Amino acid sequence: MSDTSRTRSVLLIFVQASSGVDGAASLEGTPKSGLALLKDRAMSAVIKRAQFAIPPLSLMILSSVEVPGIRQEICDLRFDKLPLDKPWDLVGISVQTGAVKPAIEVASLFRERGVPVVLGGPYVSIFPDRCREHGDTLVIGEADDLWREVLEDLRRGALKPEYRQGAFPDLSAPRPVDKSALQINRYFTTNVVQTTRGCPYSCDFCNVHVMNGHKLRHRPVAEVVREVEQFLKQDRRIFFFLDDTVNADEAYASELFSKLIPFNIKWVGQATTLLGENPKLLDIFARSGCGALLVGIESLADESNRAHHKFHNPAERQVRCIQEIRKAGICVYGSFIYGLDGDTLAMPERIDAFIDEAGVDVPGINLLRPIPGTGVFDRLATEGRLLHPSYDHDAFRFSWGQEMLYLPKQMSLDEFIPSYTELTSKVFTPRRAIERAMRAPTLRSAVLMFNMLYVHMYGLSRKDLRRQLAELSSEH
Repeated sequence: MSDTSRTRSVLLIFVQASSGVDGAASLEGTPKSGLALLKDRAMSAVIKRAQFAIPPLSLMILSSVEVPGIRQEICDLRFDKLPLDKPWDLVGISVQTGAVKPAIEVASLFRERGVPVVLGGPYVSIFPDRCREHGDTLVIGEADDLWREVLEDLRRGALKPEYRQGAFPDLSAPRPVDKSALQINRYFTTNVVQTTRGCPYSCDFCNVHVMNGHKLRHRPVAEVVREVEQFLKQDRRIFFFLDDTVNADEAYASELFSKLIPFNIKWVGQATTLLGENPKLLDIFARSGCGALLVGIESLADESNRAHHKFHNPAERQVRCIQEIRKAGICVYGSFIYGLDGDTLAMPERIDAFIDEAGVDVPGINLLRPIPGTGVFDRLATEGRLLHPSYDHDAFRFSWGQEMLYLPKQMSLDEFIPSYTELTSKVFTPRRAIERAMRAPTLRSAVLMFNMLYVHMYGLSRKDLRRQLAELSSEH
């Protein structure tokens, strides 16, 4: 019979792949042999100096679930040492695709000490059968409603081996987010907000629609406004709206951001470049404090975007759309993927010219990341174009594009890797970083920070890719 009167201690752990933009984990005092993915100290130092880390919203949401007799803490391994010697009643780990191996090894450290571990997150939800042996309990799917059940079962001493989401959670239900489990001053900002889930698009390199469905689900506008107001009492820094496409539902976005105008906040988010063709919504975004938007440009070749099921940003309209967004006083982070199926060796010159013509404030030029569970991963496996066995998911890290994971369709690796490294060496220089910052419509210090950071990061990427090309050449 379980003692329901005592307080249970629950630890929620955020593990991220070492090469992610938000830095590397700190696991001093833990076994190091299998945790190499989390030990890129140089990168960690760069990111911490840049102070750009934001807290994991998923763990903020879970730690806000209140159950009598349960106390929850967050351990963010970008900052924290792993608290192995404290008496935890349950450890929850969000397993991100690309950080599976370190997450499982962290789980094993606690299980060896007799602490039950519950695994959840994107990878567990897509590949539960691969995770069962590594955790005592699995949470499969969006955990908003499931987590309360987990905590109540913990209190009764009756944890189940699996909790599975049926229908997607109803986001209209009030779920206030509490920041009490966070150390607010360690983050760039703690004002992270999600207003919708789901994505109406079907890009084959993305797993958002796989995880969250194609139908947009909305939180009530009044609920989001209350959350913004509450957050401002603790942290008056910039807001991050983490929706995958914040302008996907024009009517909803118009209502929400119109009501946020009186709060005088600054915010950033992710949008499609089609926003540049919607002057009314663009004006609302600007007046509500939008300082920057990440836009997924991907390829400048329509045949590439079509090959990867990205139909909503025709290439010939991209320059004008980005220019209109910037005229409204909003910076543009333009994300490219070089090496999609329609790309050729002519693409680097087009990307370089496009960045200057459109005025992209912060460019990101990525290699295609075939993520297990996505359409492109399955297709490349079928076509024999993956560079690692398709069953070895640990090899397909979703991180900085510092290694090739697949064979491009139109180019050999001997052609592609030099063309990519030459492109990034042209785009990411201190001089061009300063020039972009000087012409940025706002947030100039942040634009400079990002560009200078990328000068460093893409320099690391070039070294890694050249080494990989030499290794691949020696094998053949």
